[in-house]
Amino acid sequence: MINLRQLEVFYAVMRAGSVTQAARLLNVTQPAVSAVLKQLESRLHMKLFDRAGGRIRPTPEAKALLPDLAEIFGRVRALERFSLDLAGGTRGMLSIAATSPLCDGYVAKAVASFVAKRPGIKVSLQSLASPLVLDRVINREVDAGVVYEPVVSAAVQTEELTRVAIGVIMPARHGLAKRRSVRARDLVGHPLVTYLPQALLRPFIDRALQGVDAPLTIRVETGTSATAVMLAVHGAGLALVESGLVSAHPVPGFVMRPMEPRIELKALLLRPRQAAESRLLDAFVAHLRRTFP
Repeated sequence: MINLRQLEVFYAVMRAGSVTQAARLLNVTQPAVSAVLKQLESRLHMKLFDRAGGRIRPTPEAKALLPDLAEIFGRVRALERFSLDLAGGTRGMLSIAATSPLCDGYVAKAVASFVAKRPGIKVSLQSLASPLVLDRVINREVDAGVVYEPVVSAAVQTEELTRVAIGVIMPARHGLAKRRSVRARDLVGHPLVTYLPQALLRPFIDRALQGVDAPLTIRVETGTSATAVMLAVHGAGLALVESGLVSAHPVPGFVMRPMEPRIELKALLLRPRQAAESRLLDAFVAHLRRTFP
């Protein structure tokens, strides 16, 4: 079997036109180059150079090999450049999973601006329910996940990215829009849109609505923040949801007012424990942190 070093020496001699110049290119001795050429000729069972008067001349067979040699070393150089890009965090692949309000909001915003500056990057971004995000991270099917609390698992390491408030999404001309914050009793008599009872964020909504004596009118319950916001836009009621999605992508003609007392929840970054280091992932996480308010 011929090896890459033998081909490298052969290619250097073909480009340089002499053993002496090739030795200088390769930073080795002239006898070392001559020895490798003899080994290669022996392996190939054919003569590559005619030698006369201290000079060498490539045989027709050697010239016939030159295009393939050029292609091989072109690929080697491309691999070297690609490796440098990987080391510098400008090439490669990332797989991210996020719960829908974060995925549709700040995570999508971060991915878009990240790849815009790194055309060699490819990102797989999945919008999943929080338990599925956690499952993907634990099984190392994705590089990282982004979810709202709570997360209880020893198989992942968590890092707080930001905090968002439970808020009310309403038309800018609505009477409550004049207030800096909204109390639960202010919502009496107004149709509401919020999460389904089984949704992971519903307990935060229930906390925000504690202590109201009069009944509240929850007209529509849904599974995602995006759907709740669209229901509010189409007139179904005031959307009582987390504030992150609308904060990342404001809806023209609509405003968000936080609940009082303030109810906050943490957005968490999930990574598998003892995962191999990745400069690309570290660069994205740093960019994601800067994207969040």
